Amino acid sequence: MRRPPQARRAMLAAAIAVGVALGVAARPADASEIVGRNATNVRLDVDSSGRAWVRWRTADGSLKTVVASGAINARHPSRTTPQVKFTFRYSSSGRRRIGPNVCGPYRGPRLPWFVLACTHPNGSHWALQAWQRALPNYGVPPTPVRAVRELRLSHWSGPIAVLTIKTDWAYRGRFDHLWGTFRYRGRGVYGFRSDDLGVPLDTYGRNIYVDTLDSSYGPGWKRENSFLTHRPTGGFCYGFYPHRGAPGKGRRYRATVIGPSVTPDIFWEGPAPGPYDPVKDQQANEEQRRVLGDDPQCVIN
Repeated sequence: MRRPPQARRAMLAAAIAVGVALGVAARPADASEIVGRNATNVRLDVDSSGRAWVRWRTADGSLKTVVASGAINARHPSRTTPQVKFTFRYSSSGRRRIGPNVCGPYRGPRLPWFVLACTHPNGSHWALQAWQRALPNYGVPPTPVRAVRELRLSHWSGPIAVLTIKTDWAYRGRFDHLWGTFRYRGRGVYGFRSDDLGVPLDTYGRNIYVDTLDSSYGPGWKRENSFLTHRPTGGFCYGFYPHRGAPGKGRRYRATVIGPSVTPDIFWEGPAPGPYDPVKDQQANEEQRRVLGDDPQCVIN
């Protein structure tokens, strides 16, 4: 089992309204990008030049659209080369601003939090996913702002990122523990700058958002925490230690991570490790040492 020397969590800022003005506004964007929140009646079209048009209704019934272009896949982490970015053009008019749709039935991998997807004649895929990224940690009931479902757009060809997670124990079975890696095309996904709360300050960094099922926080899925992946392996580790009076130990755990650059968001779900087994614990320690190496943020205990 491995644990951070000090628990790191990303207390992300509350979700803000989409930057849409009347008429059309252009802005750069990065990552599987938020195009709307609590969206309904969603539509996705892509024209022959590779411009995507997304239309949806907001919670108040307003019609919104955005045209996205200029990005596919992701770069591996670099201190000197910027990450791939979409260019978005938002509109409140509802007018279609691209050519005829040519994007056909989706032929890509199965995606979590699925809303819509299609496959372009050039073989690339476009997708929309929606999930609750901004939930507060440790099962705290969310405000309406923190409970929003973010509608996120991605565009890629070829393999997507892989989130691998194993569960074991910390402190000889006192607490459940998980560890793993986040990789894209065989290399770790990580960033170079973050704030004191673990929020990435560059376009390469990624947080793993972990939920716990039927824990001391209450029935159903609750947000446990979120934390950064580490250089250079894309590795991470997390112990379910007491917070707000009790640990967040659950029957099952799940994790979601925003895909690198404009690739889709990735998901994992699995059972808790169960009763403590010292033999399996030792085997897990050895595997973690092989995979994560001498990660100073994950100390074997």
